[in-house]
Amino acid sequence: MQRVPPEMFRFTTVERADLYGAVLNAFGVAGEYLETALGIDAVRERLRVVGWVAAVEDAELHEVLKKLVQWELLDVVHNHAENYRTAEEYERRNLQYSLTRRGEAALAGVRHALEVLASTGALQTAVLEAIADRLDELSLLSAEPASADRRIFSTLRELEGHLDALVENTKAFNGELQRLLRAEGADLEVFHEVKAATVAYLQEFLVNLDRRGQAVAAAVARVEERGTAVLRGRALRGAELPPTAGTDPAAGWLEGRRARWAGLRAWFLPDDGERPRIEQLHDIARRAIVSLLQVLERINESRRRSTSAVQDFRELARWFAAAPAEEDLHRLWSAAFGLGPARHAHLAHPDPELIPPSHSWSEAPPVEVSALLRTSGRTERFTRTGKVRDVTAVRAERAERARTERAELARAWNVLKTEGPVRLSSFGTLDPAVFDRLLDLLGRALSARPDAGGLRRAVTGDGRVEIVLSPPPDQGTVVLRTAQGALAGPDYVIHITAAGGASAFPAPRAARQEAAG
Repeated sequence: MQRVPPEMFRFTTVERADLYGAVLNAFGVAGEYLETALGIDAVRERLRVVGWVAAVEDAELHEVLKKLVQWELLDVVHNHAENYRTAEEYERRNLQYSLTRRGEAALAGVRHALEVLASTGALQTAVLEAIADRLDELSLLSAEPASADRRIFSTLRELEGHLDALVENTKAFNGELQRLLRAEGADLEVFHEVKAATVAYLQEFLVNLDRRGQAVAAAVARVEERGTAVLRGRALRGAELPPTAGTDPAAGWLEGRRARWAGLRAWFLPDDGERPRIEQLHDIARRAIVSLLQVLERINESRRRSTSAVQDFRELARWFAAAPAEEDLHRLWSAAFGLGPARHAHLAHPDPELIPPSHSWSEAPPVEVSALLRTSGRTERFTRTGKVRDVTAVRAERAERARTERAELARAWNVLKTEGPVRLSSFGTLDPAVFDRLLDLLGRALSARPDAGGLRRAVTGDGRVEIVLSPPPDQGTVVLRTAQGALAGPDYVIHITAAGGASAFPAPRAARQEAAG
């Protein structure tokens, strides 16, 4: 990290730091209105805009501006374009102040620091979906002519913005999460609610996280097939960078884009054999869930137990100290710890005639004591072993039901499969089961986003069947009839095939044999 100039943030620690900050903020607000230079009257007016209500004398404001110029946060120039009628007017309006590059950086740094202090991190699945959408858009735009260079530039910057939001929000949330795991001494009620809500939040985020990460990785691979260097070159032309008197800014701009793309790959598709960071986030979230659940269990245990073991022993010591006689001490000991006479003293040897009554117990062979005697006060009772349930019939029934369902599914797909794009009206009257499968396919296709050609693509939940849907060219309608009713809607053009081009539809004869077997 490069060394920050020593005078850059001095205005935040000296006396009258609030006024110094308000003056710099006034120049920042003026810059948003494209006002690059302010006189003392304009500075005073902008101070009221940023919320400074205390009175500031001219001498004090001049001293503040002078110090900011000394720290190289402001630049001062003489305004020779004005006409001054009096010497007093010349003194007030002659000097014009403007932010330097160091002043802009200092103001941006303070604003960012305050924003970080006031913000909380978040795990947003919408950002992952937005990254995948921008990558798909870049893949489509890379095949279009040079007129799309500006759109490539704007899409690339949107992608970088989403990536920055993902990284910053994830880092902030992970920091808050680790602080939450280490938090002690908080109010148990609030602590319990926050931890329980955090567990639910993490569990919701982890749903389909692997699928979203793989979708982004696949989108990155598709863009790289088009060539990232060519894409950055076209984005550079679309950026329309202004000419500068010094070095060409194109090299630095391209290097910045290259570094951002390397960061994207590190998160989703690293090329050095390391695990993607999105998977590391998955592991951190799972470990946090386990840790939070353990803490919640300890909190619940502490709620069920009104006092601790230390307090119990202290109270017992007070009772011992207040006992009136030795017999009371023995009774208290027996009631507190339950260490009375051995309950196995009545047990006898398997053949007691071998042990004479005059034989000392210390010399007699040991007696086997049941492990249950310690906890329940009784020994084991051995009974007949229960019968093992015969589940052969249940297993056969389930297997038959599964074969029947697979056969019905195969028949439905064989009815719906098409040799090419067909109109929806070509199906005519359908069986209710087949109609349900068709409705499911249509719903999946209509919920998908259309591609550049206007086609909507979707696959079934098992990934075996794919549908390609396009709007009707003539705005026609169709009525599909079943035994349970009719459905009217647009006469879409659809093409139903096996996903990946392979045959996923069993032959009707094979399906009947499977149902019969």
